[in-house]
Amino acid sequence: MSQKRSSFSGKLGFVLAAAGSAVGLGNIWRFPYLAAKYGGGIFLLVYLILAVTFGFALMTGEIALGRKTGKSAIEAFGALNKKYTFIGVLASVVPIIILPYYSVIGGWVAKYLTVFVSGGATAAADDSYFTNFIAQPFEPLGWFLLFIGLTALVVLFGVEKGVEKVSKIMMPILVVLTICIAIYSMCMPGAMEGVVYYFKPDFSKFSATTVLAAMGQLFYSMSLAMGIMITYGSYMKKDVSINSSVSQIEIFDTGIAFLAGLMVIPAVFSFSGGDETALGKGPGLMFITLPKVFNSIPGVMGTIIGAAFFLLVLFAALTSSISLMETVVSIVRDKLGWGRKLTCIVVAIGSILLGIPSSLGFGVWSHININGNTFLDMFDIFSNSILMPIVAFLTCIFIGYVIKPQTLIDEVECDGKAFKRKGLFNVMIKYVAPICIVLILISSILDVTGIAKI
Repeated sequence: MSQKRSSFSGKLGFVLAAAGSAVGLGNIWRFPYLAAKYGGGIFLLVYLILAVTFGFALMTGEIALGRKTGKSAIEAFGALNKKYTFIGVLASVVPIIILPYYSVIGGWVAKYLTVFVSGGATAAADDSYFTNFIAQPFEPLGWFLLFIGLTALVVLFGVEKGVEKVSKIMMPILVVLTICIAIYSMCMPGAMEGVVYYFKPDFSKFSATTVLAAMGQLFYSMSLAMGIMITYGSYMKKDVSINSSVSQIEIFDTGIAFLAGLMVIPAVFSFSGGDETALGKGPGLMFITLPKVFNSIPGVMGTIIGAAFFLLVLFAALTSSISLMETVVSIVRDKLGWGRKLTCIVVAIGSILLGIPSSLGFGVWSHININGNTFLDMFDIFSNSILMPIVAFLTCIFIGYVIKPQTLIDEVECDGKAFKRKGLFNVMIKYVAPICIVLILISSILDVTGIAKI
């Protein structure tokens, strides 16, 4: 029995939901770290150029593919050519792997928010606080369950009443918080040195690795090759412009990433006396360095800024986890024909079971690892560094050489408006993007194996 497909109420709902998916933990902690590592202003310039070319083409392709077929990732490719159904299967595996470990990290964010709200900034700034917390067997699991429960609750209400409604509330608050914290960060003593480093391109620091790092960040940041944009595209009404929607999503995503750098880099420069190496990678930046920065702010203001920051990060994490779970729910419903309630329950339980190793991998199961990588690291490496580039490459080949770009250009223009950047879309999808993605994949594999590092 066929089901009536859900849809967003209109363009605003679609853009905010898709932007919420794109804006996540990668924008808040990974972008500032990479910007600091690869020369500040020159990294930012390269990133912006890639966003309006490489990112634009991939996102347009995925959204148009979803709307044209009206299917989630697992069915969309096969609907246009049955021989290529396997691409949809690979794309569907990505959110299934990412959702559980992403929710573990989301639980950590929720924990730190409550710590700052309850006045525990000094305790959180201690070097051992974070490692002691994640090494516990039960408390991190509790926060993980809370986070995934909140995610499931939103998805349970459906596309318009759940995903879209929450995105309309969270995204404006997220933008306001980001701007406020960025302004305060720039006003801290010694912060202007960080602002100059972040804004001023130093072309002597430009290299191929700068481009690859920016491309990789853009690739992961915009929720590409996860089946998310295909799924959200399938919920998009025909009278909504794909062209302008993609532009607005890019502005949201790139704008938040830019502001995240403006929040973090000047603050860390102020705290460290101008040492950009203080911008530690991943969890070290988010849960060790930044609590020290907030605790160094005199009086109650440090607690307020810290609480606002972790509220911002929690919203960013939730909007992304909601899109991940909605994608998995859509995949299961398309494949098995189940109702939304049953599917949400099954997906939530499955995600909890898959997430437990990632949570316990820092404590009681820390002895189980591959080359020193925990369960969370292994899931992250397999999904982000290997599977996503493969899916993106196959998607480009499918659009560029199997169904041909014109098929999706027609879909973009079905609202009667000309697709002015169709020449760019055609060149990027057929020639530039596949080569770039192969380079990302090679670079990631070399980085993971330790043969070379970006």
